Amino acid sequence: MNVELVSRTAATEWANLLGREAAREPEAAFAVLVERQSRFVFSIAYAVLRNVEDAEDAVQDTFLKLFRTGAWKQMRDERRFLARMAWRMAVGKKPAKRSVLKYEPPELVSEESSPEGAYMVAERRQTIHRIIDALPEKLRRPLALSSIQEMTTPEIAAVMDLPEGTVRRLLMEARALVKEKMARMEGRNNA
Repeated sequence: MNVELVSRTAATEWANLLGREAAREPEAAFAVLVERQSRFVFSIAYAVLRNVEDAEDAVQDTFLKLFRTGAWKQMRDERRFLARMAWRMAVGKKPAKRSVLKYEPPELVSEESSPEGAYMVAERRQTIHRIIDALPEKLRRPLALSSIQEMTTPEIAAVMDLPEGTVRRLLMEARALVKEKMARMEGRNNA
């Protein structure tokens, strides 16, 4: 199935739902928006703050500000607008404390794979996440937006207020470092 067609269909359905809900009650329409986008906003905040509690606070602050200003009613590109707002909220937020809780995205393993294969996939994914977590902030942030949120270079540039060329350079550096560290780790494991 064509992904672009599905995206347009989903956007049309969302607009129709939002229109119906907004006509009845603005708070209900906003609740639908929060329900639909809270996981996305959390992942953006977590990519910046690297702490579950601080990211949750940033999500709450983002949606609270969005509701109070009424800006949610005029959003044209919902995903980009929310990403940029969550990014700014998280960057401006000073972490009060560090928590031991770590957010790990759910593992997507095929049911048909063997237990050994599932273990290897999960182990490799955890290793990659540890390597990404160890990257310098300036490299980790755009890589997290690109790989975890699957944002495009123009979207990342808009969120981070950087030129697209700079984002491309940072992504290349980050990916090269991750690849180099993975090769070193796999070399040690195979030796």
